[in-house]
Amino acid sequence: MNEEKLPPFVPYFAASMILTILGVAGLFLLIDFTVPTLGPRWLFFFLTTCTVSGVALPVVYFFHWRFPSKIVRPGVIVREAIFAAVYFDLLAWFQLGRVLSLPLGMALAAGLAMIEFALRLAERSRFAPKETQHE
Repeated sequence: MNEEKLPPFVPYFAASMILTILGVAGLFLLIDFTVPTLGPRWLFFFLTTCTVSGVALPVVYFFHWRFPSKIVRPGVIVREAIFAAVYFDLLAWFQLGRVLSLPLGMALAAGLAMIEFALRLAERSRFAPKETQHE
């Protein structure tokens, strides 16, 4: 029913495995063999972005498969996985500064959700379905 609307899963799974393995291995090496100076801190955020977006790709794909919508382009799935990684990075950034609180975390989540809602609304306004052929 919804298989023709959703892109195939295999490219997402391959990208997910590559990002997750790269990120987890890099985080392991980073935490074990470096001290927390400026360079490794930025590398930490890069590697957590890779890890979380790799883990989030199949989850986001599953949600789009389970709760279908009229328009799902491959960029939407990748963008939502990257938003999950950005959210995790922001939480880690604020926790390093000792300013993270529950209201701040909820406000960040609401802000990212509003950005995604606005992007989906703009995509929906530009969407033109293929014309059906009359027999």
